[in-house]
Amino acid sequence: MSASLAVAHTSFTLPERLHATEPPEARGVTRDEVRLLVARPDKVEHARFSNLRDHLLPGDLVVVNTSATLAAAVDGFHSDGRPVTVHFSSPVEPDSWVIELRDSNGPLPGAADGDILYLPQGARIDMLAAHPDPELGRSRLWRAHLQVDLDEEQYLARYGRPITYGYLHGRWPLSDYQTIFGRQQGSAEMPSAGRPFTDRLVTDLVVRGINVAPVLLHAGVSSLEAGEAPQEERYDVPCSTAWLVNETHEAGGRVIAVGTTVTRALETVARPDGIVVCGSGRTDLVLGTDRPARAVDGLITGWHPPQASHLSLLEAVAGPKLVQRAYDAAIEAGYLWHEFGDSCLLLPHSRAAKGYLRKVS
Repeated sequence: MSASLAVAHTSFTLPERLHATEPPEARGVTRDEVRLLVARPDKVEHARFSNLRDHLLPGDLVVVNTSATLAAAVDGFHSDGRPVTVHFSSPVEPDSWVIELRDSNGPLPGAADGDILYLPQGARIDMLAAHPDPELGRSRLWRAHLQVDLDEEQYLARYGRPITYGYLHGRWPLSDYQTIFGRQQGSAEMPSAGRPFTDRLVTDLVVRGINVAPVLLHAGVSSLEAGEAPQEERYDVPCSTAWLVNETHEAGGRVIAVGTTVTRALETVARPDGIVVCGSGRTDLVLGTDRPARAVDGLITGWHPPQASHLSLLEAVAGPKLVQRAYDAAIEAGYLWHEFGDSCLLLPHSRAAKGYLRKVS
């Protein structure tokens, strides 16, 4: 079943000056010293990410994504001689990928099924069909067959580079696009909400009595057109994490998702009553006000561009009013956007408001 579109209520204009054009370290800021806006129904606070533990409570559970980032952009040529950059979004079967084609101006115009692309070291791509709807004939995303002598991940590691967009100044190494949680390569773009975490910060959370648990969701390309639904993504929610989510709720704690990827994974396996079960596969779940979050009580996130589909997911967790208030406050206070920008913690509910009965040992 293909994903349906959820339309976000949050609306804003992003000033050019608020684009993060380089990693925080290049600006003289450590990973965990980026700014953190904490949005609750009754107030908005401004802090540093290193102080995250001060805004959570013992018994809360922070869920992180263990997907590592691929060097998913490879430069090549169209058979008609045009230079092209291929963004490898997600494998769909052996030797077959969902890809995006771009030139210096954005998505490559005029691509069609049957086209051939030539990549370094004799690799070749045959365009098979528009994705997700083959009947479109022309599309931003394509299903394509990759012919290459090397293992695909080895090929990307050798000839690829991180996916980048026009707001960045210069190119940065793949290590700048990894989080400390990354264990299994598979994300076309960094699950960037987890980037500000450091080993010391995680230790601070654990010492405070805040638990940390993993899920896996391999993120595809994020360059969705306005009004375009999110694509299918591969996920795995371990049984140990499902158990921790349910035990956290039973004990009166909150489940805080680190990023839209974690939210999508957890909500894919959440029953209508909020109970989470373990599972893996591909998810086409689209969250929004008509499908609110069932298991996620709060969200750590970066800042998304206007009309991004991720805004609907934020509203599914925190509600349109709180998300709009957070974005208005971030623009007024000069927070930085995108994968190397600042962070936001959305806390729409207190424990009492969620109706939890906290167990007392």
